[in-house]
Amino acid sequence: EERDRPALLLVDQRVSMFFGTVAFMKSVIAAEAAAIAAHRVLGQGDRVGGLVFSDTSVAEHRPQRRATALTRLLSSIAAANSALHAGLTPEPTVSLNDMLTEAARVCQTSGLICLFSDCDGLDDRSEALLRRLAASNDLIVFNVAAPTSHSLAPDLKLTVSDGDAQIEIDSSDPELSAKIRASMEDRLSQLHKWSRRYGFPVVPLTTSEAALDQLLRLFGHGGARR
Repeated sequence: EERDRPALLLVDQRVSMFFGTVAFMKSVIAAEAAAIAAHRVLGQGDRVGGLVFSDTSVAEHRPQRRATALTRLLSSIAAANSALHAGLTPEPTVSLNDMLTEAARVCQTSGLICLFSDCDGLDDRSEALLRRLAASNDLIVFNVAAPTSHSLAPDLKLTVSDGDAQIEIDSSDPELSAKIRASMEDRLSQLHKWSRRYGFPVVPLTTSEAALDQLLRLFGHGGARR
């Protein structure tokens, strides 16, 4: 019911988000969901801003209640999304914890903070940062995942690189597939544990369906397309 409070959207467009196995990339779902949320926030009379993260830079937009500010935020999201491509080999300097730290700096209290990310890089330090954000603001984590994060197809082959070396992952190897699934499930389990402990919701988004349809359904609107 509050009006004119600040809303800060954290939009992850790092190279780890340039992945998808069904219909969309994680980066696309995060970008579209953030854009929808930005329009909604401004439409209900609140101030909207954001932090758009690539692997090497952060575009900061302070919360404002102006259409021109919204346009600049959406342009930053679109530019970061367009910059991702298969041949990109950055030297990552921006981590998930950097995103959370910047959010605490920009939106210190009584705001709405929405994180759109696959939460790659979640670690012990993340807990303290999420606790701090949830204690001072309303925090919502939109966790973007590709279906293979939970169930790897038996014939899936992936090439993974850290910018220097690269390896091929073959999901027909049962031991390797089990380790990947366990790693993904541990990260999600940790996030949900902190969600219950500190009282912030985790909203699941998938790359298998358009962001608008998912958000309409998740928030109880009957107009979601089938």
